[in-house]
Amino acid sequence: MSLESDRTELAQILRTKSVKTGKFTLASGKESDLYVDCRVTTLDARGAVLVGRVLHDLLRKEEAAKGLSIGSLGGLTMGADPITLAVAMTSSLAGETKLIQAFNVRKEPKGHGRGKRIEGNFDPSQPVVVVDDVITTGDSTLKAIQAIEEEGGKVAFALILVDRQEGGRQNIESKGYPVVAAYTRADLV
Repeated sequence: MSLESDRTELAQILRTKSVKTGKFTLASGKESDLYVDCRVTTLDARGAVLVGRVLHDLLRKEEAAKGLSIGSLGGLTMGADPITLAVAMTSSLAGETKLIQAFNVRKEPKGHGRGKRIEGNFDPSQPVVVVDDVITTGDSTLKAIQAIEEEGGKVAFALILVDRQEGGRQNIESKGYPVVAAYTRADLV
């Protein structure tokens, strides 16, 4: 299968399962005529495979364009978790010699054990990619970036499944972090 057919199929799954129109109150408290629940796509057996392929390709293209060597990717639990794992698994399934590792960022530090906020294969000595399923205001992505930086990580860019085109990209980029999105609202509605 070609990457273009993967992108087309994934867009169709997103439209069918994740994109809802009507009247909704978003996490930001803002009213919207669009709700995008990516989890029903990213946790779908076929959707997860396609998410891994499409976003892995975007990550590798951006990494090459910026002349970087990305070590790992992750984002705020729970929206980023299935995406992060799908991309990391695609890295392995592709037979790459330098695998992309996965981590997740807790909303709050763990209350026991080592009290970690970042779990998994996070290596602050290499550039990392922050992941989010949907951006509206960009605040969740920026919270993940803050946690990553507090642990010594350097975020190369944000990898997003769906940009709702409601100012999130501009908010994240105004803080110095490029945004690479697989789809925008215009692609799905």
